[in-house]
Amino acid sequence: MRACMLAYTFYESDNRVIRYAEELAARGDSVDVIALRKNDQLPFDMINGVNVYRIQLREINEKGQLDYLRRILLFWFKSFHFLTKKHLKRPYDLIHVHSIPDFEVFAALIPKLSGAKIILDIHDIVPELYATKFHASEDGILFRLLVLAEKLSADFSDHVIISNHIWKEKIIGRNLAPDKCTTILNYPSKIWSEPIERERSDDNFIMLYPGSLNWHQGLDIAINAMSIIKSKAPKAVLHIYGEGPSKQALIEQVKKLSLQDRVFFKDSVPITLIPKVMANADLGIVPKKNDKFGGEAFSTKTLEFMSVGVPIIVARTRIDSYYFNDSIVRFFEPGNAEDLADAMLEMINNKELRERLAKNASEFVKKYSWKANKHIYLDLVNKLVGKR
Repeated sequence: MRACMLAYTFYESDNRVIRYAEELAARGDSVDVIALRKNDQLPFDMINGVNVYRIQLREINEKGQLDYLRRILLFWFKSFHFLTKKHLKRPYDLIHVHSIPDFEVFAALIPKLSGAKIILDIHDIVPELYATKFHASEDGILFRLLVLAEKLSADFSDHVIISNHIWKEKIIGRNLAPDKCTTILNYPSKIWSEPIERERSDDNFIMLYPGSLNWHQGLDIAINAMSIIKSKAPKAVLHIYGEGPSKQALIEQVKKLSLQDRVFFKDSVPITLIPKVMANADLGIVPKKNDKFGGEAFSTKTLEFMSVGVPIIVARTRIDSYYFNDSIVRFFEPGNAEDLADAMLEMINNKELRERLAKNASEFVKKYSWKANKHIYLDLVNKLVGKR
């Protein structure tokens, strides 16, 4: 089978795209990826048997909504041309398109007309993301247009993958047939199941957040909580790994609260090194806000912390309450810095609690690995294009 992954993302940084592409390549399929390029990257690479074509340079420095939209539209035009050319030369059997944006599926128009099957993979639900990010009303015309774009994109596709069960029900409620939609979570890949030795020798208590630095992730709440506990837990520090639009504001918040010796911002690290970073932490922090988007966006960090045996504090959002309970994670009230501070102190001072939660989570996460669930994707592909 010949397959193509189409995604407005940096391939090497997107675990979800990597998992699909490498799984198909490992079973002998020919897999191309069309994606974005960083300044220091080549236009083409072969990575673990996957052909990666980087057709557009991107720096994450958009100056507002229109600049962001302009770059997405440019990628759509480039990907339409590139994909069509590749398909006409040697036809694809499957085009797997990753949203954001949903309308990227229409770049696969020519392959679709000539018989290729199209999967739309919704990583993030776009209308709610827009409404949260730009404080827009769900009754507004732009929100309704985004819902319409979502529906047209889903109708154009042969099947839709959605990244959690709450969003699946929401999209079905927007007139998508249930049998045309499959839930596949961001399951930890095989690198999370490999043994990792702890390498620390200091006596600090490291709390860790790794990931994107966006408003809905709630890092401002975690920083405020650090200010509350700093005199009660002198060895506690918070390490924040990642980049994003909220980073500068978070740095300023740390300075304002005089927490420079307690909260440390770290550069992003390659995906292959993140498991070691997480395994060497004492406690994971996932402080998301419970808004329309963040409250329903499933965070892969939760399962990754569980996979490496690190206990976690998690905001009691709608999505996390759906999948987890108090025997697996330590919940706190979303947006409440005082409650998060109490949770931090309890976890810092109660080793037995940390060990019990980590043990329960390690058992829980066994059924949430990519190895245990990859058959869902492979069965879907086989059903769409015919068994190899």
